[in-house]
Amino acid sequence: MTIKEKQQEIIDEFAFLEDWEQKYEYIIDLGKELKGLSDDKKTDENLIKGCQSKVWIDAEFKDGKLFFNADSDGILPKGIVSLLVSIYSGHSTQEILDSDFDFISEIGLQEFLSPSRANGLMAMTKQIKFYAVAYQLKS
Repeated sequence: MTIKEKQQEIIDEFAFLEDWEQKYEYIIDLGKELKGLSDDKKTDENLIKGCQSKVWIDAEFKDGKLFFNADSDGILPKGIVSLLVSIYSGHSTQEILDSDFDFISEIGLQEFLSPSRANGLMAMTKQIKFYAVAYQLKS
């Protein structure tokens, strides 16, 4: 499934949720499904700067694709980063660089978040793009 198809799937799922309480619960449930990171991956290098909670994103380049895993000490940020991991993990660096994050505004996520959490979300998306650039330069 392409990144765009995964984004559309998320947009469609959010459209069925009637209010922000249900959307909030959905995001939290996504976080509960996230594998998480071992303590040795929870490093300053993987820590996302600008998040209210601690959020870590780790990337591994394998067979021409980037695979992300993440964790957070907060339930909502863990759900948000889980959403991003589910969309962008398993794609080539070029696919990630060519993609956009418009689905975030389409589902209204930024409007739902406090300003500091919205800043954290933007920091997470920048880190995903940063990993794609870094691994593309290495290959």
